[in-house]
Amino acid sequence: MKSSRLLSILLLLQTRGRVPAAELAERLEVSTRTVYRDIESLSAAGVPVYAERGRHGGIALLPGFRTDVTGMTTDEARALFILAAQGAHTALGLDEALGSALRKVMAALPAPHRPAAELAGSRILVDPDKWMSGPRPAVDLDELHTAVFTDRRLRICYRHSGETRLRTYTVDPYGLVAKAGTWYLVADRRGRPQLFRADRVASATLTDAPVRRRAGVGLAEVWQHLRRQVEDRPAEVRVTARIRRDRLDLAVRILGPALTGPPRTGDEGSGEGEGSRDGEDARNDAHTDTGTGTGEKTDTGTDWAVIELAYPVIGAVRQLLQFGDSLEVLDPPEARRVMAEAATALTAVYADDGPDRPTTG
Repeated sequence: MKSSRLLSILLLLQTRGRVPAAELAERLEVSTRTVYRDIESLSAAGVPVYAERGRHGGIALLPGFRTDVTGMTTDEARALFILAAQGAHTALGLDEALGSALRKVMAALPAPHRPAAELAGSRILVDPDKWMSGPRPAVDLDELHTAVFTDRRLRICYRHSGETRLRTYTVDPYGLVAKAGTWYLVADRRGRPQLFRADRVASATLTDAPVRRRAGVGLAEVWQHLRRQVEDRPAEVRVTARIRRDRLDLAVRILGPALTGPPRTGDEGSGEGEGSRDGEDARNDAHTDTGTGTGEKTDTGTDWAVIELAYPVIGAVRQLLQFGDSLEVLDPPEARRVMAEAATALTAVYADDGPDRPTTG
């Protein structure tokens, strides 16, 4: 632990220059006394490190001193060569720079670690895109990237989801975030945080004005706030449905964000005692009233599982049509009516074989 901490101190000083002892202690999660003892150990090992007291003092290395990365462990070397977001480098135009940096790191690695690093790079591949996500629209990050790194205000023409017209905003960027292969600009607009999908930015122009960020607020904090806003949107419509067991895995993958809990398959609690009671309750739950008001029971049987979903509006239940007759909405009655009306309209579309129907010919 101490050797790792000494290396961390050395690299921090090499990167940052003079650093207050209190900041080093906070970063390393140790006391200030421990930091000063570590500085003494580095000095005894021949590292030209010194401490300056006073208001603007701190701990620093003598000018011109550099070290390499020979203190790197095998796991650290592997981590560097597993690229967790390969698409990010491409979008930012950093593929060539990344390759050059990795070659330099490889040359500086201790010889025993090089095979492990090379093997990790050739045996581990991380693809950030979802299955069947389809082609992504082209994204031009040049102006956004420049605004972020030059601390300039940005004027963007932006198209919101479901709209065709463009809106113009002047924003104060905090940074760029790549989430599941999609780029977002995180910025303040009129002093309030807002998220902009990069592929909906029709144009971006740098202004001459410096960025006006809220004091003491960073990208990570703003992103977490915006992410919670997206994920914690109130879902006012609760829907109960049954789905065939052979389609359950696919449904969980597709409907994941809307699911409010694990599916009830009737397999729970197959053991004795309390577990069996729980399993019986789950099976009884699966044989509940459909909620249609008819008082009839729907026997889900062993071929069906029951799922609970939450949607912001009742119309969103149409998402379930993609499962065809493998899924039935049980409750509430309003959701069943929406599904029935949508299915009727769909049937009418495909039943129309009259002379006025357009053809591809």
